[in-house]
Amino acid sequence: MTHHRIYNFNPGPAALPLAVLETIQATFLDFEGTGMSIAEVSHRSRQFEAVLDDAIARTRRLLGLDDRYHVLFIQGGASMQFAMIPMNLLGEGDSADYVNTGTWSTKAIKEAAIVGKTVKTVASSEDRDFRYIPKDISFSKGAAYAHITSNNTIKGTQWAAMPDTGGVPLVADMSSDIMSRPIDPAPFGLIYAGAQKNIGPAGVCMVIIRQDLLDRVPKTLPSMLKYTTYSEKKSLYNTPPCFAIYAVQLVLKWLEETMGGLEKMAEVNEKKAALLYDLMDGSEFYRGTADPDSRSRMNVTFRLPSEDLEKRFVAKASEAGLGGLKGHRSVGGCRASIYNATSLEAVAALADFMRTFEKENG
Repeated sequence: MTHHRIYNFNPGPAALPLAVLETIQATFLDFEGTGMSIAEVSHRSRQFEAVLDDAIARTRRLLGLDDRYHVLFIQGGASMQFAMIPMNLLGEGDSADYVNTGTWSTKAIKEAAIVGKTVKTVASSEDRDFRYIPKDISFSKGAAYAHITSNNTIKGTQWAAMPDTGGVPLVADMSSDIMSRPIDPAPFGLIYAGAQKNIGPAGVCMVIIRQDLLDRVPKTLPSMLKYTTYSEKKSLYNTPPCFAIYAVQLVLKWLEETMGGLEKMAEVNEKKAALLYDLMDGSEFYRGTADPDSRSRMNVTFRLPSEDLEKRFVAKASEAGLGGLKGHRSVGGCRASIYNATSLEAVAALADFMRTFEKENG
């Protein structure tokens, strides 16, 4: 049976590796000889526990995590982490530093205030509509943690290198670029990522937390809002999203065994991004919205000479089998999300389409 599939540039839920989808398809009715789907098996079964253990082990290997780090799977997406992080990590009299680089950073700052915690915005790129990543940031020496959003899906910016916080634990929302490149885990006290952009389907958020930050968690929080609940029960305190975690495990296996790890994945991601940025830099028709030294390798945002042309571009691209190229509703324009699972072939097809569209409409 043949299936009609497009090149998927959606920002999230986003493309999954075809090999992963095919494995899910092949195992969906009978998972590991159980006679049940992965969506039906008990989260207490040895079959699902093996999936969970493998996902954790692969995360440790891919990111180079030592035994101080706990890998947790939590529902509620990255958006719930905006509140959980200050609730868990900020005690009486504590304050945290935040760098505001766009919509998701702004929401994280807002949620911290809602739960009554003190946070300080130590840097922001709002003065130029979040088109760049701030530099030369002065972090507070006594801060409980420093929060950044490593990649900004809406504005198309990304931290090329993580900031030096002077020893303050770094907390990062990596929803849209986790596992896209190697990182040094040492500065990080906590990393969180909604799976639906770069490592799986919607429904689960990966949280990686270091033991010294886990030790701060107050006992007075509700059970489902405490990181210790998940660490002590290996993310099995309640029924987890088994299917979503299974898909994440398969994506991690694909990254490790098919793609050859994060260094190899980063090389592919650099090539994909270069195809589009080089095209735009050589064109007067397409204009990238992010400063060149702050450009994202995951979300390429750009404008055309007019909004009418942008609408026509998105429509014609869709007809050509290139989906998901409309910019976020808050900013307009166009956006190609080229996460790990988006192939070099797909990006090359988009570049070819862009050249043809410019010739016909420029």
